[in-house]
Amino acid sequence: MQRFDGRVVVIGGGGSGIGLATARRLASEGAKVVIADIDAEAGKAAADEVGGEFVATDVTSEEQVEALFQAAVDRFGSLDVAFNNAGISPPEDDSILTTGLDAWQKVQQVNLTSVYLCCKYAIPHMRRQGKGSIVNTASFVAVMGAATSQISYTASKGGVLAMTRELGVQFAREGIRVNALCPGPVNTPLLRELFAKDPERAARRLVHVPLGRFAEPEEIAAAVAFLASDDASFITASQFLVDGGISGAYVTPL
Repeated sequence: MQRFDGRVVVIGGGGSGIGLATARRLASEGAKVVIADIDAEAGKAAADEVGGEFVATDVTSEEQVEALFQAAVDRFGSLDVAFNNAGISPPEDDSILTTGLDAWQKVQQVNLTSVYLCCKYAIPHMRRQGKGSIVNTASFVAVMGAATSQISYTASKGGVLAMTRELGVQFAREGIRVNALCPGPVNTPLLRELFAKDPERAARRLVHVPLGRFAEPEEIAAAVAFLASDDASFITASQFLVDGGISGAYVTPL
């Protein structure tokens, strides 16, 4: 399939994990990919691999985000897809009883404010074209609660989901679709560092997953490719769950 032939895609956090897997997937379908990442080495390597461009970007900086999308348009002439995917989940973000204000604000800045900024500066380019697709990375924790809390992360992803819904409604008749991708736990370096290296913590989460495993980044990338493509032309303002069945489960298989 060449669903993205000639289309320009900006991927935030594109140097690793879900972002890198998505860059590979969309490039394989013909996209011109612009990788944004704060890690210059990883971001440039990703861009080189997919024959794209790298723009070093701190997604919490308004000036850098504005420059990112302008650079994509200046280089390739359009902005067709924005995958706003940068995020963090630091260990100091834990129970509300122990999470300090600094940790709270840091996670909100990277996970929520960055999505606000990316949408703010992507949408005007798409309005001029009369079309575009935005996919914002939320999470399954935006739709359900966990006793193993990461309070700022959960709140930030709930904010992404609510903001995405509003933007999807607001700009629908201008040809701009905005959807929230809600992954379950994914086998990425971030998750492996937080959970999988501790078998007890990993097992506590896996017991709730009907499919019995973490997602692979390529599986999430496939969902992004669908949402961003014309195959999803009647989907906007949605929460698109790719969670192995977690959100639909009460009792899982043994």
